[in-house]
Amino acid sequence: MGSLIFVIRSIFRTLSNLMRRLGRAPDYVVFTIEGPIPETAPPRPSFPRRMFSPKTRTLRDLGVQFRRVSRDPRVKGIVLRLYGVNALPAQLQSLRDLIGKLRAAGKRVVVWSHNYDMANYYVANAADEILLQHGGSVAAFGHESRYYFLADALERVGIKGDFVQITPYKTAPDMLMRTSMSEQAREMAIWLLDDLYRQTLEGVANGRSISVDEAKVLIDGCPYSSEKAHEMSAVDEVLGEEALPAYLGTQSKPARLAPYKSAKTRLLLTPLARPGKCVAVLRIAGDIIDGRSSTPPFKAPFRVPLLFSEKAGDLTVVHQARGLARNKRVSAVVVHVDSGGGSATSSEAMAAALKTIAEKKPLIISMGTMAASGGYYVATPGAKIIAQPGTVTGSIGVLSGKLVTAGLFEKILFHREIVSCGKHAGYYSGAQSFTEDERQSLWDSISQIYEQFLNRVSDSRDMTRDEVDAVAGGRVWTGSQAKERGLVDELGGLDLAIQRAREAAGLNRHCRILQVKPSKKLLAPSTPTTAGIFEYAMQSIRMFSPGRALFLTTLMPWEGE
Repeated sequence: MGSLIFVIRSIFRTLSNLMRRLGRAPDYVVFTIEGPIPETAPPRPSFPRRMFSPKTRTLRDLGVQFRRVSRDPRVKGIVLRLYGVNALPAQLQSLRDLIGKLRAAGKRVVVWSHNYDMANYYVANAADEILLQHGGSVAAFGHESRYYFLADALERVGIKGDFVQITPYKTAPDMLMRTSMSEQAREMAIWLLDDLYRQTLEGVANGRSISVDEAKVLIDGCPYSSEKAHEMSAVDEVLGEEALPAYLGTQSKPARLAPYKSAKTRLLLTPLARPGKCVAVLRIAGDIIDGRSSTPPFKAPFRVPLLFSEKAGDLTVVHQARGLARNKRVSAVVVHVDSGGGSATSSEAMAAALKTIAEKKPLIISMGTMAASGGYYVATPGAKIIAQPGTVTGSIGVLSGKLVTAGLFEKILFHREIVSCGKHAGYYSGAQSFTEDERQSLWDSISQIYEQFLNRVSDSRDMTRDEVDAVAGGRVWTGSQAKERGLVDELGGLDLAIQRAREAAGLNRHCRILQVKPSKKLLAPSTPTTAGIFEYAMQSIRMFSPGRALFLTTLMPWEGE
């Protein structure tokens, strides 16, 4: 029955394309990119909450739209209007990959913007031409990471961080325990920024057809006014948006431009996905927690680790993985990981469930902006790990501890008395710091978990335990550095991971690609819960419950100025 429906739909699609060919398609399709553009997004909630949850355009959606343009021979190319793209290096590289595919298909890609900051300019250099508005500029930019240390501030209100980490490179608790960067944290920050800067220079050099040294001179000379940018060949032309039709065509015969929303009704339809076997995409994004996955109740104006981030719960992910292992229609699975880690027990539960998939069908890992610590742990069952050069990964290590709040109670004149029974009744209590015996016990516990982590990586990467330990210990790497050290197999984005999954399963390139939704069964909610503010805050607090072992990476901010 499914095959018959597919044939009927294919016939109607062919007829529709014949009708569309009789019409006129635009010469250039205009895309406007603004704000955040993640690779994937959580499934939207069911009605009526869907009304208050607008659809997020993802890089995956944009790729589908670009493919429609690339398959229509009547369209000459696209105009990409960039307005403050808010994305991390791996996302920018995925966007550059999409532009590269359009150019490989013979389409002309022109980028136009009022101003170019580092993100916009890095993306623009993947195109054929860079255009700038009169009066605009190419801003001063570079790579910068900022780290904040709260030990003195916490002490002022009577709170103290008491954490044990596996090595000094496991720097996640430094923000709560230190007043400045450790030598190891500074060393790690330098090697990360150096590699990201190298990637930016190479991107600009390739786009401007100059050497890397010349690209460095060009970038270091910023900021440029519009005329100076043209003079320095930082942009190809300075012109207003109204002049685009004549620029892309001629004065006598201007090019026809149309935004994608209106152009899509005239573009040729792409071939239907074939029924039958498919590739499933399972998303593990945000802080890894015990319990169910959730999304923040609202978007924060700036990123606050743990507090306003998405959460991936083991109850949800494990149940999804079990369903995929049993589903006979799913021939291969791509796991898209975008997480800086979290609960060690939940990471182990997810990895064990994903291993059951890997034993039955190809399992490919696609790393997003970050797949570090617990995010790397859940990647270990994959037959192949794919990351962008700018992905933040590694951070193979463990930490555990608690916040001591005794001083806070004294400062706010809260009087409490504790009656306990048992030598270690206060082991996890915030009323006191760990004793030396307790600290040794905690060290023994996280050492055992660390050995488990090393063994998982060793088994999956065909490396010895010592080889893994040499690049582990909490050290964080870019995707390109991780590939050099054997932690990543190939550089690329989600599309490449899907392609590798299709190849491993022997599927046609027109097979269906399905993003996995949470099950409707009791074990997980019908959709990722948009938790209430109180419930969401409690999930965040439980992340740092005393004594909990954490696979948590340092938040590695990345800013271009």
